[in-house]
Amino acid sequence: MRLLKLVAKTKIWIVLAVFQALLLLFLGITWPPVVLKLRVSEAEISYWSSLITNFNKSHRLTKIRLIPEENTKGNFTQDLQKFYDIKFRDQDPDDLIYMDIIWISKFAKKGWLLNLSDKILSSKELESFSHKNINTGLNHQGQFYRIPVRSDIGLLYYRKDLLEKAGYKPPQTFEDLIQISQALQKQKLVKWGYLWQGREYEGLSAMFVEVLQGHGGFWINPSTLEVGLNQPEAIAAVKFLIRTLDQNISPKVGKNSVLFYSEQESFDAFAKGDAVFLRGWPDVWNKINTMPSLQGKVGVFPMRLHVPGHSGGGCNGSWGLGIAKKSKYPQKSWEAIQYLTRPEAQRQLILDTGFLPSRKALFTEPQILKKYPYFKELSQAVEQSVLRPPIPQYAEASEILQRYLHVTLTKQLSPEEAMKEAAIETRQLLHRN
Repeated sequence: MRLLKLVAKTKIWIVLAVFQALLLLFLGITWPPVVLKLRVSEAEISYWSSLITNFNKSHRLTKIRLIPEENTKGNFTQDLQKFYDIKFRDQDPDDLIYMDIIWISKFAKKGWLLNLSDKILSSKELESFSHKNINTGLNHQGQFYRIPVRSDIGLLYYRKDLLEKAGYKPPQTFEDLIQISQALQKQKLVKWGYLWQGREYEGLSAMFVEVLQGHGGFWINPSTLEVGLNQPEAIAAVKFLIRTLDQNISPKVGKNSVLFYSEQESFDAFAKGDAVFLRGWPDVWNKINTMPSLQGKVGVFPMRLHVPGHSGGGCNGSWGLGIAKKSKYPQKSWEAIQYLTRPEAQRQLILDTGFLPSRKALFTEPQILKKYPYFKELSQAVEQSVLRPPIPQYAEASEILQRYLHVTLTKQLSPEEAMKEAAIETRQLLHRN
């Protein structure tokens, strides 16, 4: 009798276990997955699509919806930030926030981002990333809000075939660039010497901090909020850019002037074979190597031009992923970030795009070096890259700088007058906030 009761009880437990398993299977099949929203530039959609497809295939109960954002005339950074300024106030913001390095301080101070410090520190992943990204590209006031996806810096592309033909080595100083440009123009090897981004937009600020660094100057000290725009070094940096225009090293007149250039226009002019030097981002390399007219003719190195006694550096253009504080799915979002920033995912993104990795080990991987041989010298360049000031008021400060740079580049004010006014307005902004 006791044995029969035991058998009956066992059968009941087996039936319950089978029922529970079937119920869980049914719920797993029919329960709708969590959908996370991720917004990226339409120019990057094709690169992200394969990563997101792989994620969605391997995560049955979590999906990512990729949303393209229009890149209007190179203004993606400014346009997307303004979009988030509004979107973060909604009760249903995007979950995953693809962020430029210059947004972190503002977004964190406003309370729009989830503090990821506990998750990042417990993941023991920090040492895998470049120190520059760890120290300044992830955090605000010692707290972590972002995992870096890529650590781009400004680069100088040059026509190595033309330099070799004329007997020159790549430039080290700003004066080298001027002299080589003039020599090649005199030999009628090129129409222009140097192409850069001079339109009134964020790219102008990114380009200028490199010239400023190379002249030994600074924009804003984030620790003291001291402004250096009216210092002799900053004025000398502006005068270098004006010199490239006045001496016809850079196109000055008409719709083809660098003062109307974003990244796309400057690349288009370089692609036509019109110039010997181009300031650009790492993704330019892939574009160049799809063009038979330029394949094997272009070299590249970090933007490190300087005046004697100082050192230069490329602008840090790092992008990464954070989580909206109002996200309904913070844990799912964190799992998605871990997937999208793991070595395998980052390797795929780098090979597809030419962006620089944020993981140190990827700079020396044979598979990556085979496609991007110049990466071997860029890991150190990332550590020496120039940061735009990590302050909550960055967007407004950048607009002030862009406005006065454009005023002096178009000869409406002298460099001294323009930078004096830029410094005054910037100080007023910082003290007002």
